[in-house]
Amino acid sequence: MSDTANAFAGLKSMPSAVAAEAATPKREPKRDAMGRSYATGRRKNAIARVWIKPGKGEIKVNGRSLQVYFARPTLRMIIDQPFQISERTEQFDVICTVAGGGLSGQAGAVRHGISKALTLYEPALRPALKRAGLLTRDSRTVERKKYGKRKARRGMQWAKR
Repeated sequence: MSDTANAFAGLKSMPSAVAAEAATPKREPKRDAMGRSYATGRRKNAIARVWIKPGKGEIKVNGRSLQVYFARPTLRMIIDQPFQISERTEQFDVICTVAGGGLSGQAGAVRHGISKALTLYEPALRPALKRAGLLTRDSRTVERKKYGKRKARRGMQWAKR
């Protein structure tokens, strides 16, 4: 019984969680010589290299404007989500190069890259973007086709008569 009392007494002398948070250093912004932050975004088989810098809100994807490259409004909405959540619409210029996958995967990769670059440029935005789930890499990819199957899991069509 006295052993547990001594253990609890030892817990009282340990520093509190608040003191531990104060001891952890604040995240510093990571910017290059031109004032840009860089991040890589991934989704399905698409990989996006994203640079953000303060500007008028122009987004260039593979040298083309956002409206030309992603013609569907839903894809443009996906890309704008990090700016909407962080309340930074039309404050940053985005330059990105995307390779691999289809348009949907590429839009998700650009969104992931913008979210990561925003947290590197302005670390105070991390909790809001994390809560919205934009910093998590969606690791779902297409399952490979197996032999003896028509698709990854679908079997051959079969009828008894």
